[in-house]
Amino acid sequence: MPSLTPGYAPDLDKFLKSLKGQPLEASTEKLIALLKRRQIRGSEPCAVATAHILLQVVAKSKWQDVDGLLDNVSATGRRLVEAQPKELVVANIVRRVLALIRDEAAEDRNEPSSETPSEAQMTPDLSQPQNWPASVYAKQDSASDAASQSATAQQPSRPGPLSSYSSFNVPKSLFHLLSVSPPLDGSATMSPSFRNSGTSTPTSKGAQVNSHVHALRSEVIDGIEEIKDEISQVDDQIAALAEVQIHPGDHVLVHRPSPTVERFMLRAALKRRFTLLIAAEDEAQSAAFRKKLSAAGVTAISIPSTALMAYMSRVDKVVLGARAVVANGGVVTDAGAAAVARAAKEMGSAVVVLAGMYKLSPETPLDEASLIEWAGSSTFVSFADGPLVDGVEVRSAVTELVPAEYIDTYMTNLGTHSRDHLASLIADHYKQEDAEFHLWSASDR
Repeated sequence: MPSLTPGYAPDLDKFLKSLKGQPLEASTEKLIALLKRRQIRGSEPCAVATAHILLQVVAKSKWQDVDGLLDNVSATGRRLVEAQPKELVVANIVRRVLALIRDEAAEDRNEPSSETPSEAQMTPDLSQPQNWPASVYAKQDSASDAASQSATAQQPSRPGPLSSYSSFNVPKSLFHLLSVSPPLDGSATMSPSFRNSGTSTPTSKGAQVNSHVHALRSEVIDGIEEIKDEISQVDDQIAALAEVQIHPGDHVLVHRPSPTVERFMLRAALKRRFTLLIAAEDEAQSAAFRKKLSAAGVTAISIPSTALMAYMSRVDKVVLGARAVVANGGVVTDAGAAAVARAAKEMGSAVVVLAGMYKLSPETPLDEASLIEWAGSSTFVSFADGPLVDGVEVRSAVTELVPAEYIDTYMTNLGTHSRDHLASLIADHYKQEDAEFHLWSASDR
């Protein structure tokens, strides 16, 4: 575990700056220590840090094939998940990268037998009669006669290429030709005296492997960069949907608004006039949020958590921020949100959850308590009360799981979804074989 100098409080920004010029193992150990000490916490910071360290794994680790890269990424991801298992986004980002590697490898394997639409248009359909000039047919006939005479004179020791490019075939790129053509050892085309002369220079298999590794490495790095861009743009993309969900005159309740929820409501305030009820524990954060809303012409009221039920009959919509969304539709969010969602369900108010796609997890926890994060009890009970501390166990929950039946709508950076649509979203972003990557080792693959 890295030592800390006095006055140095590491966070996400300092960790990202330290990645330059630092060995991969040292960077990984540093991130593990920061996750364990909760110095990097929250969905977005943990997702960003995981994406950066996996990019370093792809760029700096040694591997010779796809399986080696999958092993390196899964091994590093497993260590990060073990360091902080309650941050589900860490495992989500690892699964996204594993799925990206599998997709890129599949594209590379299918490339020789695939054609782009433009190439398909350029290649003529030989099954249909073509109106070619007479000179073309003459060239073809002469070429075929010469080929038949040559075959009669001397039978080759091995068959030649399956097809030759005639004068009317549009040639493709050199890279495509080299990838499509089978490797030739030159034994059929060279004379016996020249075959073993050592004049020819065969293609090195090592160079081909290095070229393939370099190409795959570049493609995966570009894909991870796209994941990082997606994470940074999630809040803006979700906020763009605010005008559809918030209507003029609505009474909206937010519980401990996250940065995503704040940006969502501020975007709605640009063109909608509504009343916002804010239930937040941090009074300073609530005051800053109210000031921004007041400047936009929106009425903002701070209410204590104990008075939420008294206002619920006036609430039209409840907007919650999510730390993670599990496969069955349950939402891991700040403690106290479950009671708010249940009250809204009883009153017939809609419950809307805001979450980026990177927060959607394919996991369905069997033990819901494993997702709850607990904090110290010093906020509620002072250690000065010795008898009370010794005789009573006080537990303070930081997060809790909101059941899926209390939630009406899920809003992601891809749009608005129902609970039934979550399964298709998971299938689009994750591979089935990577769902439990943190439970198996490289020998189990």
